[in-house]
Amino acid sequence: MNGAAPPRRIWLCADDYGLSDGVNRAILELIELGRLNATSVMMVTPAIGRDAAAGLQAAVANSPRCAIGLHVTLTAPFRPLTLHFRPLDGDMFLPFAKLLRRGLSRRLDAELVHAEVLAQLEAFGELFGRAPDFVDGHQHVQLFPQVRDGVLRAVKERAPEAWVRQGGRNAPLSRRLAAPKALVLDMLSAQFRRKAAKLGLRFNPAFAGAYDFTRENDFAALMRGFLDGLPADGLVMCHPGFVDETLRSLDPLTTQRETEHAYLASDDFAALLALNKVTLA
Repeated sequence: MNGAAPPRRIWLCADDYGLSDGVNRAILELIELGRLNATSVMMVTPAIGRDAAAGLQAAVANSPRCAIGLHVTLTAPFRPLTLHFRPLDGDMFLPFAKLLRRGLSRRLDAELVHAEVLAQLEAFGELFGRAPDFVDGHQHVQLFPQVRDGVLRAVKERAPEAWVRQGGRNAPLSRRLAAPKALVLDMLSAQFRRKAAKLGLRFNPAFAGAYDFTRENDFAALMRGFLDGLPADGLVMCHPGFVDETLRSLDPLTTQRETEHAYLASDDFAALLALNKVTLA
């Protein structure tokens, strides 16, 4: 008789390490509990520095299969590391919607994006002493037209062994049509995958975790849906955190981060992983 099928290993990635002390603390707790196996780090935010990097490295040392990535950040209210980045809104990056519109209308300069991503990769290397394990983007900017060209070229040049995050789902069309936000990510990701493959860069085979943060949600039910049909090495994005004044001043996603943290730390989440034969180890 054949033995039971081995569990599917997936990536459960917490975005936004470095955004605030409360976000950092929540992510570190979940790594230490074995409830995350990836986190992506913002390099242009107030809560990233030597101490935050050392804390993350110490947590990951006890979870050696936990990956640390670069969370490329190109949207307001954050500011670029490079002096000549354009376009800007005052001294900040453009807001998300304006950046996406500029990309869709081909009014961005991929060379300026490339230079900024190189600077963020360099800042990551200075703090962590190595290249990131993977590269993704805050508010999915790595997928935007023209932005993706600059991002992928920078990764190929400075971190060619890193994989890059695409946001396309592995789900029936009927399910994809029911989630408009995720459908946009599907469309943006198709070209991103083609360009990444042409450069010889690896990427996750499937993605889950997008939902409407502006409304109340049953995160446990959402997570059940995220895991349903997700293949091995597929990635689920999450945003755990504890609310503090810094977070409130920088990001509209606040109390939902605490809801995510509470569920991911719970016995119910561990039971869901076991029920679905999913592992993070």
